[in-house]
Order: sequence, then structure tokens, then C-alpha cells
Amino acid sequence: MNIAHIKLNVISMPLKSPFHTHLGTVTEREGIIVELIDSDGVSGYGEGVAFSTPWYTEETVKTSLHMLADILIPLLRKNQIKHPEEAAILFKSIRRNNMAKAGLEMAIWDLHAKRNAESLSASIGGTRKKVASGVVVAAESLSSSLKQIEKYLEEGYQRIKVKINPQQDYSLLAGIRRHYPELPIIADANSAYTLKDIERLKAIDDFNLLMIEQPLASDDIIQHSLLQKELKTPVCLDESIVSFEDAKNAIDLGSCKIINIKAGRVGGLYEAKRIHDYCFDKEIEVWCGGMIEFGISRAHNIALASLPGFTIPGDISASNRFWEEDIITPEVRVENGFVTVPDTPGIGFGINEKRLKDTTLLEKSFKFENSWLC
Repeated sequence: MNIAHIKLNVISMPLKSPFHTHLGTVTEREGIIVELIDSDGVSGYGEGVAFSTPWYTEETVKTSLHMLADILIPLLRKNQIKHPEEAAILFKSIRRNNMAKAGLEMAIWDLHAKRNAESLSASIGGTRKKVASGVVVAAESLSSSLKQIEKYLEEGYQRIKVKINPQQDYSLLAGIRRHYPELPIIADANSAYTLKDIERLKAIDDFNLLMIEQPLASDDIIQHSLLQKELKTPVCLDESIVSFEDAKNAIDLGSCKIINIKAGRVGGLYEAKRIHDYCFDKEIEVWCGGMIEFGISRAHNIALASLPGFTIPGDISASNRFWEEDIITPEVRVENGFVTVPDTPGIGFGINEKRLKDTTLLEKSFKFENSWLC
């Protein structure tokens, strides 16, 4: 199968409502859409999920665009790839820049699945026909959080994640628990705490949470192991896990009881699946995190969450959670708390070409000669 052409579209779209964390507020989302086209005109799609500024990881849309255009695409052009896993291994010669790698690697997976007339879920070993859906509440106050929770529960979401920090954690969680004593809740700290806050974090045990996500530094594994020993609440690692080796070390050290797997954060589906498989073997729970992404990344997340170890509802919300109109067709929908896993070839969604065009800020195009993906 000959890769004839690669297109990069930098797009931008306003969120329906602001997304608040203690690190900042997102009102406009940029991203990179990666399209691989083979000599038969078949397209595979991926999405670079870095943000415009480096508040979540060190990557940004601009750095990812540079890595794709100047490093990763030329590297792919020079090397014959027989399977998407080989692309992931090839990209390991480049340090970090996982979101850029993932955008390209996941497009290769989609193209590979389409060429083999199988769903992306089947290509990576998925077994679920439906995946449970959770949602993130990122509001500035208890009252607005409660309004959002009520709305999302009416829409069928199975669990809620709320953003916490030392200024509002106990009062926010207590207020939510008063209204929803049995609701499955994740508290996401986005590294807002240090070990000096250990008593404050132990107090959160009062609320019978599913987990507390990434309470300590984004690059820490060791101090989380100390914290987990003091907490009844399971610690979940997110930003700390950027590779299979990170996941293995965290599990060996007892740094967490749960891992959030985001394909974009770890460099693509190959690495995400390796982490999943290891956690499954070690009986560590995993779930699929979200990145305020557009429909292409969301479609890849659905396939990833169809793997058997994803037992906790992921951040796989409907397209209308963030967007007035998404760039895929049909849009992702949540029905009775679940998203159906497509069984058609590839990611199982088409592209809304008009919406893609209307939201594009910049286009780059790369022609290939004599580069093969078998």
C-alpha cells in the first residue's frame, strides 16, 4: 500500500462553554488533523491533541506541527513500514513529542485497518461492543458544577470527574456528595498538591471517591508511592505516565492503583495498548482519558476503550459536549450511558469536509514517493 500524500490541517474551534482548571481556562481549542492518503485514494486520519500553550504537557500545536513537518514525516518517508507498530518503534528514535507522534501513528492505524477491511477496534484487539461514558465537569463554583452534573446525569453519563485544588477541594466535594451520595466521582487535581498537603488529601477519603487523579507533580512517580500508602482513596496517575516504562515503574513502586491512558500522551495506540496489557496482567485498573479533542481523536479513544482492561467509564463524551458541530460524521453520541464501538472499517466515522475546511487555519501538504506501508 503506497502512501502517496500526507495532509496536515491546523484547526481551531470555540468550546460551547469554558473549561476551567487551576492551571487555566480553555475557551478555544486548536488541534492538528493528520490525513494519510494512499495511492488508491484511501485516507487514514489521526489528530494531534497538544494545546496552544504548554499547560498540560510541554508540547504545543506549534511544536507538534514542527515535529510532524520537519522530523516525523521525513522519517516516515525514508523508512518502509509494514505495520503501524513499526511506525511507533521507528518514532522512538525521537525523544518525547508524544502528541505529534501519536497524531501520525494513529492515522497509520486507521489506514491500516481500512486496508484490511476491519474496524480499528478489531485491529488493536478490542472486545467491547459498547464503552461506558463519563464526563468532566470543569466549572468555577459549586452551583455551576451541580447544574452541569444534573444535566449530564440526565443525558446518561455514568460517572463524573471534577477538577479540584487546595482552595475548594473539600467544600466542592462535600457539596456534590450532599446532593449525590452514591454518584461515582473522580477528583482530578492536575498536580495542584505537594506532600505538604497530605492531611488535606487524607481528608478527601471522606467522600468515597473512585480515585484522585494526579495529585502531585506531573513528572513524579516516587512521591506518589508515599502518598498512596497514606490514602484509602486510589491514586490514579495521568501526566506522570508518558511511556510503558513509566507505567511499569509506577506499578512496581506502588505509586497508584489506577492509570489513566491517553493515546496522545503516550505516543499512540501501540504504546497505549502495551500499557493496557501490562496493567491487565497486573490487575491494575485503567480508563481512557480525554483531551477536549475533536471527533477523530475521540473515535480513536472509542477503539482504545474497547480493550478488555478498560473497566472504568472513560472521558468519552458526546461530540456536543464541547462542539456546536464536530468534524466527523456521524457525530459521537451517548445513549443510555454508552457509546457504540463502530464495526465498520477504520475509525468508523467519516469526515465533515465542510466543517473541517471552515475551521482550518493552516494547511501543509507532503507528497510521497516510493514509501510503502504494507
